[in-house]
Amino acid sequence: MDRSGYGAALVTGGGSGIGRQCALTLAHRGAKILVTDLNAEAADRVAEEIRGLGGAAEAMAMDVTDPSQVEAAFSRAEALWDGVDILVNSAGLIIVEPLLDFRLETFEKVMSVNVAGSFLTGQRAARTMARRGYGRIVNLSSVSGQRAGVGRAAYGTSKAAIIGLTRQFALELGPLGITANAVAPGVIETPMTLNAYSQETWEKVLGMVPTGRRGRPEDIAEAVAYLASPHASYVNGEVLTVDGGYMATGMTQTGSIALRR
Repeated sequence: MDRSGYGAALVTGGGSGIGRQCALTLAHRGAKILVTDLNAEAADRVAEEIRGLGGAAEAMAMDVTDPSQVEAAFSRAEALWDGVDILVNSAGLIIVEPLLDFRLETFEKVMSVNVAGSFLTGQRAARTMARRGYGRIVNLSSVSGQRAGVGRAAYGTSKAAIIGLTRQFALELGPLGITANAVAPGVIETPMTLNAYSQETWEKVLGMVPTGRRGRPEDIAEAVAYLASPHASYVNGEVLTVDGGYMATGMTQTGSIALRR
């Protein structure tokens, strides 16, 4: 594995999907990884996978909405490595329901995991990072936080809130040597999205992606790895959209007609 000064990283939601790939990619860069996930067995598998590749990794069950569990995870990182240099907030929840039928308890659950969870872990990570004068916080937002989607009253709102939270972190933590940025994935093939999207939805969405394919977790992990690196020291409060050009599309059908003429 390439060793390039990434230090230690804690990845939430690291047991599967984008979180798993972020853990693997950062480990490949030389970071020591604490893989956390609500699913302890999934976190263990990813940590074992990293160790099998020659990296350093530990695993721990963590509910990002539980302050005591967040504290326990960061305390473990401090015992192992004197804390973390990188926090990747990948834990997330998507529940799709029509707006008029959206239940308050569902809305609150999504907001709790996606927003409050990112707040709790980011705040706790920053306390140690501030003491050390260095840190990288990378939050996972989404194109759904920048463009509305049917059924995403909670998910889209939570991902927009993560952008606001990231900028708040950037403002207040920047003077302490800590940068905070967000990555906004587009259509990425993960277990969560495969369960959330119907085949019809996949076809319609891919029709709006200029590159014509679903994104892969690797596409997002590479963006996270850059923002988490020492090389991104002057990137702060930014949202890096990784979506194959989805957000760049506008009047696609009209444009096609004009080109045929």
